[in-house]
Amino acid sequence: MPRRECLVMAKPAGPRCNFRCAYCYYLGKAANLPKAPGRMDRGLLELYIAQRLESSPGPVTHFEWHGGEPTLLGLEYFRTIVEIQKRLRPEGRRISNAIQTNGSLIDRGWAGFLARESFSVGLSLDGPARFHNAYRKTSAGGASHHMVMRAWRLLRERGVFCNILCVLASLNAAEPEETYGFFRGIGASYLQFLPLVSADLAGTPSQLAAEPEALGEFLCRVFDLWIKEDLGRIVIQNFDEALKAVHGVPLSLCIHRETCGDVVVLERDGSLYACDHFVDQDHLLGRLGMSPGDLGMSLGGLARDPRLVAFGEAKRGSLPAYCRSCEVLSSCNGGCPKDRFALTPDGEAGLSWLCPAYRRFFTHSRSALTRLSAHIKAGLKPSAFEA
Repeated sequence: MPRRECLVMAKPAGPRCNFRCAYCYYLGKAANLPKAPGRMDRGLLELYIAQRLESSPGPVTHFEWHGGEPTLLGLEYFRTIVEIQKRLRPEGRRISNAIQTNGSLIDRGWAGFLARESFSVGLSLDGPARFHNAYRKTSAGGASHHMVMRAWRLLRERGVFCNILCVLASLNAAEPEETYGFFRGIGASYLQFLPLVSADLAGTPSQLAAEPEALGEFLCRVFDLWIKEDLGRIVIQNFDEALKAVHGVPLSLCIHRETCGDVVVLERDGSLYACDHFVDQDHLLGRLGMSPGDLGMSLGGLARDPRLVAFGEAKRGSLPAYCRSCEVLSSCNGGCPKDRFALTPDGEAGLSWLCPAYRRFFTHSRSALTRLSAHIKAGLKPSAFEA
């Protein structure tokens, strides 16, 4: 099977952030990164945009802007990004942009810009205030829920496409009806649940993380509500991916595909890493803007880089026998390699810590999703499906 085009997760502000979320895995990466200015300089930014346009086959070239918190760079910085993109855009090429944000700095100026330039926004929001504020505090230790809700309202007013990312930790995962009911109540149309897996070097999960069994229960209960009442009205990425597995179409999320290695990270100094969760010296692919050599590289041919191919293939090759014989393997594919620090029932290493959650959810949802798949293949609208 041919390799997919690499998606580049660009981090022009690096790990800088004005929040100190209790479960953040990225602030700690700063120690692994070379000393660099607080932002990607204009020369490197222009080089990246030019190479991204050259290496993307089109007709649409997509840019992802992440952090840390990218809005710390200011609105003018993103106006510069768009100006460079428009100047370098090949004739007939369309450009799309997405930004992942905590929402704290989104004001009317930001919302207007994002709407005019057709940015899509990933907004981090962990449910009701009592859950969100327990995890997502400002750098001064204050509550942040009201800031995110202000951003949500401004983005909705301007018609900005907004995908809400909810991290499932111990508190909100224990209350599926309350958590999902909150998102329904604010009018969310696109939603993604991200189970928290935060472990120390010995593979011991953080106390912030819900037990896998609780995560599985959460997904099952929300799924039952969604498929009966919200199918066709709310898109939940977790369920959309589960449907793809039984519908016979390729999965989008690297977490559940057979192989990965096609979502690379570009740091503010030009360093390219194989994965957002593996920003370390062992997974450094090279640096943009350097002369050719051991570290100098371009984005052209990145998808065929043998180190990146090997990294992605290892996801499938390292599956324990317990996974390879599992009845929901085609839906799960062992989950993300970063989470594979548990042991199988017969003591083999390499099992995802989330295995009980995945096994429970995919088993629970498979019958309904199989019927939904047949319903869609018959040309009927999802909203007309009776669970």
